[in-house]
Amino acid sequence: MKNRIKLIFLLFLLISCHNVSKKSEIQTGFAEVNGTTLYYEAAGMGEPIVFVHGNFGDRRHWDFQFGPLSQQFRVMRYDVRGYGKSALPNKYEMYYDRDDLAGLMDFLKIEKAHICGLSMGSGIIVDFALHYPERCLSLIPVGPWAMGYGDDGYRTPASDSFNILFGKVYEKLLNQGPKAATDHWWAGDHPFAKTIRSQATLDSLLKMGYEYSYWGFLNENKRSFTSPPAIGRLNEIHLPTLIVTAEYDFEPCLEIADIMEREIAGSKKISVKDAGHIMNMDKPEEFNAEIIKFINSLKK
Repeated sequence: MKNRIKLIFLLFLLISCHNVSKKSEIQTGFAEVNGTTLYYEAAGMGEPIVFVHGNFGDRRHWDFQFGPLSQQFRVMRYDVRGYGKSALPNKYEMYYDRDDLAGLMDFLKIEKAHICGLSMGSGIIVDFALHYPERCLSLIPVGPWAMGYGDDGYRTPASDSFNILFGKVYEKLLNQGPKAATDHWWAGDHPFAKTIRSQATLDSLLKMGYEYSYWGFLNENKRSFTSPPAIGRLNEIHLPTLIVTAEYDFEPCLEIADIMEREIAGSKKISVKDAGHIMNMDKPEEFNAEIIKFINSLKK
């Protein structure tokens, strides 16, 4: 009898260790999707969460979410076409980031997921939600963005200031090179750079920026987006939506967060205290707790 109990206990330990190993195992690779190659990383088990990074960076925008959240969920992050380890676009071919995301989910056999995007990534996931709502368990725009902001009825002094900043970054890129453009974007004397609240966050963002190709700025790029633009179609989204902004987020993103809260029925907006535009890096523990709370609330 004692030997039998010992055997059962040993089997239990082996199964437990196997499950822990599976949870912590990181799957990496390159997916051939829509005529391009996308680099991805996946880990964990449970409900899937897909993370889409922001501009001037790559999948590492989610370094503080990928490991911790993989303990409860299946997490996937990737480099958008033209960023990180993913292939550069073909300047003669039109493409949509939303379709790349759908193709990558097909490749990884992810039927549905919680879709979370930061800044530029927020714009991508909003386009995705409009075209593939059946593939979204929820929508989580962070440092919110939606394509079309700044055009027509969505032009404001804040959107004008953003366009001026982008113009200055482009000027720095052409005249002084990628490093100067990166330094100006993340550490220059302007309101956007002042949203970065942590030296560790700034150091990480600069490192990613120095490794960014700036291909989309230096070449003809047929990257395309939803038409009519998503900013005027937010009321078409009928998904559980958590809008995440921050106490010191960039003013255009604060405006977009308010528009999203107004237009997406049933959406919830939160603000992370003492954090800036990259709040998931400034305050990762608080951010992760809010994501877990939101997803768990959908199960009730």
